[in-house]
Amino acid sequence: MRTFTRTLNRTAVLQIDSVNVLARAHYMPLFSRMGPYDTGLLRRASEKAPRRMVEYWAHVAAFMPVDLWPYMRHRMRSYEERGHEWVAIQHRPELVGSLLAEVRERGPSTPRDLDDGLPTKKTHWGWNWSETKKVMEYLFASGQLAVAGRNQQFERLYDLPERVIPPQYLDAPEPTARGAAGELLRRAAVAHGVGTEFDLRDYFRLQHDRALQPFVKPALAALVESGELLEVRMEGRDRPAYLHRDAARPRRVDARALLSPFDPLVWERDRTEQLFGFHYRIEIYVPEAKRVHGYYVLPFLLGEDLVGRVDLKSDRKSGSLVVKGAYAEPGAPDRTARELAEELVSMAGWLGLSAVVVEQRGDLAAELTVAVKELAGA
Repeated sequence: MRTFTRTLNRTAVLQIDSVNVLARAHYMPLFSRMGPYDTGLLRRASEKAPRRMVEYWAHVAAFMPVDLWPYMRHRMRSYEERGHEWVAIQHRPELVGSLLAEVRERGPSTPRDLDDGLPTKKTHWGWNWSETKKVMEYLFASGQLAVAGRNQQFERLYDLPERVIPPQYLDAPEPTARGAAGELLRRAAVAHGVGTEFDLRDYFRLQHDRALQPFVKPALAALVESGELLEVRMEGRDRPAYLHRDAARPRRVDARALLSPFDPLVWERDRTEQLFGFHYRIEIYVPEAKRVHGYYVLPFLLGEDLVGRVDLKSDRKSGSLVVKGAYAEPGAPDRTARELAEELVSMAGWLGLSAVVVEQRGDLAAELTVAVKELAGA
């Protein structure tokens, strides 16, 4: 748990996504950094006292360290005053009080629990939210409800904040808007190590935060003036950048990791391309015939370069981690297939799968097949 907490504090956010073709998105950044870990740690950290992290709209829907709750209060109040852009709340204000009262009485609840089995209309392919769900999302965004956990269907269990957030954070004095913007920029700088103003703003989506956005530039200037951030030039970037004073600059990098499409290292695609020369797009919503690399494609980090990518699927019925496609980047080192095979075997074991199966799609597939077979034989 100490390693888990240290890793969470370094990344600051774990983006949540419902796609489960491989593993839920929030589990993956921890695996990439820690290796095979007990996923029960995440559930313990987010659902049991003392809570170490909590869900909120920190980047998008994400887990964040629970001590960031006070720094989100300005954002919460903004949502309370204007509603969430996805949820037009004004037409059902009477539901707010009644739902809060029902949650207070029942404890952690999903909207379906409170809908009491009422059917929802299937009007389009995406979300089909009941009025209850819309109001509870508004109450969550505005901080009037918090997330106590998730059920087996991956639905949020909403509860009163005082039953979720530890009192030292729930009752903490509210920072000024400039202080909140400064702390979020500081956390972003610690997580990124180095980044442009846009990188640091985007980490907690400050450019979309009506309450904090006006304070970003003065807060950034204060961090530079204090010496916590150092102005630098980043190779490959055409904008001024900022290096956190505690960022380590090793002589060599021995990293090896498969990265989720929602990993903080690659979620801002332009930054990924400028830093690594790696053009990356998620193709989940692209029709299958038009996909270039596949449905759920993970970049492969080796050393300090992104050297390839793999389209992965957990076939839980057969107990196999299936590589639907494997691709090498130009200039990938000769050891890429072997290193990737070792990482895939490690991931399969972490996911409780007994085999890695490589399908013959992509220019790295044949070599990866040999490497996987050699590891299986060994």
